[in-house]
Amino acid sequence: MIVENRILVYCEPLNILMRMKKSFLSFLLISFLTVSAFAQNKPNFWDDVQTIKKYDQLYKPPVHPVLFVGSSSIRKWDDCTQIFAKYNALNRGIGGAVINDITYYLNDVVFPYQPKQIVLYVGENDLVNDAVTPDTVLNRTILLYQAIRAKLPTVPIVYISIKPSPSRDKFKEKAIASNALIEKFLAGEANTKFVNVYPLMLTKDGQLRPELFVGDMLHMNAAGYAIWRKAIERHLLK
Repeated sequence: MIVENRILVYCEPLNILMRMKKSFLSFLLISFLTVSAFAQNKPNFWDDVQTIKKYDQLYKPPVHPVLFVGSSSIRKWDDCTQIFAKYNALNRGIGGAVINDITYYLNDVVFPYQPKQIVLYVGENDLVNDAVTPDTVLNRTILLYQAIRAKLPTVPIVYISIKPSPSRDKFKEKAIASNALIEKFLAGEANTKFVNVYPLMLTKDGQLRPELFVGDMLHMNAAGYAIWRKAIERHLLK
């Protein structure tokens, strides 16, 4: 009987240890599956946004900047912060983003900076989806605008219209219609300015100007950005 008691005494800690080991292995398995699932289903541009956030930890962003945000035409404006230095400019573009992406990442690339003004360019990438209509672009833009206004009700917004990129000329009618709908919507909103760069980037007879673009005929060169600068600078806050 004494031997049996000893066996019981030794077995109980062993059983507890085995249960703990199984629980720990289960935890590791669940954690691995969770991480793996997230890695396979990360939101679009997740890694890009995390890079921006890490950069902000290394280099403190300016206080209350004029914030340039949107898709690659913003991100690739390499000298944006230099040419608009007197406006305390900050560039937080995300290459390839559609309107819903910017809405999704407002808590990461807009609100933390407490901008005194927002310069926005996004929507051109939405056009390439055949399911997207001008009404789709408008509705997505309204949702983005409302999401911004929910936290920044009075911050001035400069909205840059969709530009006439030669590589996307087949979406010309959709771009023009989207611009018209958004311009009409913003006309009824306070503290907003619609800057229509579309006609400014065409010839006098309405033809495309490939010389304003780099080789992909989508992204602009210095000449294209010079047109944008002239169009928007008068609307910026010092």
